Amino acid sequence: MATITSRPRLYWTLQIICWGLYALLGITIYKVMGNLTPQYMLAQVCIVALNIGTSHLLRAIIRRGGWLRLPVLAVVPRLLVVNFLLSLVTQLVISGIMMFGLHMFKPADFSWTMLLLYTFYGNFVFWLWSVLYFGLHYLDSYKQAEVDKWKLAAAVQEAEMRMLKAQINPHFMFNGLNNIRALVTENPARARDMITHLSDLLRYSIQLNSTEKVALAREVEIVEHYLALEAMQLEERLHYRLEVAPDTLNVLIPPMTLQLLVENAIKHGIAPRPEGGQIELLARLDGAQLHVTVRNTGRYAPRPGHEGVGVRNARERLQLLFGSAASLRLANADDAAETVVAELRLPAGRLPQAVPATAAALSA
Repeated sequence: MATITSRPRLYWTLQIICWGLYALLGITIYKVMGNLTPQYMLAQVCIVALNIGTSHLLRAIIRRGGWLRLPVLAVVPRLLVVNFLLSLVTQLVISGIMMFGLHMFKPADFSWTMLLLYTFYGNFVFWLWSVLYFGLHYLDSYKQAEVDKWKLAAAVQEAEMRMLKAQINPHFMFNGLNNIRALVTENPARARDMITHLSDLLRYSIQLNSTEKVALAREVEIVEHYLALEAMQLEERLHYRLEVAPDTLNVLIPPMTLQLLVENAIKHGIAPRPEGGQIELLARLDGAQLHVTVRNTGRYAPRPGHEGVGVRNARERLQLLFGSAASLRLANADDAAETVVAELRLPAGRLPQAVPATAAALSA
């Protein structure tokens, strides 16, 4: 991105305005003193033109020498020398113009003391110019650094999101393949049905690798596929119920989030129990938030620092997308024994168009 100090139009606008104000100050002082003459007005025009040229030369020296990349302590001594020399040369040229061009005073009236005083005054003005020039450059550099920092953060966030998705998708695929392998020899017809369900799920997973959010209706559809797939293997050991409020169907959530919670409930709650169990998925709006609850038979006994990869990744995805506005909590239910509750809360951002209801309530 071009900096302020490298944009020609802005640079020359500031040059004309600043040196114009400098000339206006001098004219005002002479007018108050009653010494304003046409010759002095012409002299001010020459002084402004000369200062613009000299300051532009200073800019060229700064850019050619790469001073903008140097630390302040390295720039100051260079400016001390260059600003003083430019001020001295400028005052000599101005004195020559006023003596021989405009005849405002005679050579005999020339004073080296006055020249030195005007040189120090000019040096002070060039220091003000230098501070403004370097200040604008450092301000632009700071803004650019902030922009680069946010771009880097966004790139890291996107990379993290893709990494998390890449971890979740194979995790689900391997579970599905293991389920199919168990039925290949026992019941080939069922195995073919499971492959059909699995292919639909994998297609959904692959298509959404570059998508951050999907409608809840799509997630519910995938959960129905997944539960049908698991019901073929667990048979009467699995009972489930989906109760999704119609006004939640077009709320946007991270893909594969519901499927992960249901998969987690079956893997750790239902499958290890000989008698199986039940899963309930409830979705409703709670003000401006989507509230999803997954209840399953089982007992939640987490080990500190050993939370499952899928749940940990789901939390990280929610944090990346929604920050502190979203949460995912797993705990044992307070109102029922041997029941685990997963509660998902996130802001209810919606699609612009309504999503047609699929199976809003389903039980098996």
